[in-house]
Amino acid sequence: MIDLDAAVTLPGEDFSRVALTRPAVRLLQKLWGIHGPLMFHQSGGCCDGSSPMCYPAGDFITAEADVLLGVFDIAPSDDDGVWPIEFWMSREQFEYWKHTHLTVDVVEGRGSGFSVEAPEGKRFLVRSRLI
Repeated sequence: MIDLDAAVTLPGEDFSRVALTRPAVRLLQKLWGIHGPLMFHQSGGCCDGSSPMCYPAGDFITAEADVLLGVFDIAPSDDDGVWPIEFWMSREQFEYWKHTHLTVDVVEGRGSGFSVEAPEGKRFLVRSRLI
């Protein structure tokens, strides 16, 4: 199920906390072609619960209230280097999820209008397992 693990970013850790499925990688390649550089933020927000939200990089401002869980290096479909995609989570949410590994997948259906995959008729979601 996992196609790509994120690079480790938390000090003192030697394991990836977040991964992408192959369908998620393919959708991110398509979205990068439309929107340019991308990022994820996972919050405990009210609108879509705890769905990962995908934004053009820099459109969601992160700060000390957020934790960088990993960075994905996505290979573009035309084999032109790699594209880094950061995966952030609110620090408060991380306190609840710190014992889990997250896998970002994609399913049919509309998520939030704020996340860039919404017009594609798809939505990102996370599947978790204890670590």
